[in-house]
Amino acid sequence: MGVSNVKQWSRIVKEALDRAFFTAKFLCLLHVSNTYLCTVALAHGPSMLPTLNLSGDLILADRLSVRFGKVGPGDIVLVRSPQNPRKIITKRVVGMGGDRVTFSVDPKDSRRCETVVVPEGHVWIAGDNIYASTDSRNFGAVPYGLLQGKVFWRIWPPQGFGLLRHVNE
Repeated sequence: MGVSNVKQWSRIVKEALDRAFFTAKFLCLLHVSNTYLCTVALAHGPSMLPTLNLSGDLILADRLSVRFGKVGPGDIVLVRSPQNPRKIITKRVVGMGGDRVTFSVDPKDSRRCETVVVPEGHVWIAGDNIYASTDSRNFGAVPYGLLQGKVFWRIWPPQGFGLLRHVNE
């Protein structure tokens, strides 16, 4: 009876270890996918209206485009905020290093414009809703290294499911 108990317990322990290793492998795969391939993010707030909803959109961003330099003007990107590094913001790329960007200093007064040259290794980002966006007009060009991903797909809400459009500016 003792040997039978040992065999039964060894089967239970083996099955538990198999499941634990499977779970560990799955979590490692999930981590690698989220860190290096693509990530899911929640974008909310008025700065990207009308492209993204005020109440929040669940979006998918690919991280490979940023790593291989495949980001350009018109792309929507996830950016680590230069003002609050704990926060990830969603904006549209308006200019790349070396580009001249003209922007309205005060969106309510379109006569006050400024032109800047984006430094090499930096991007100029802006929200689609210039009246309610804190972007490069406020904090200047953003180092390319702060880009976290290029947004390409809206997952939620269901009526907006699909590819997000690229805008040439």
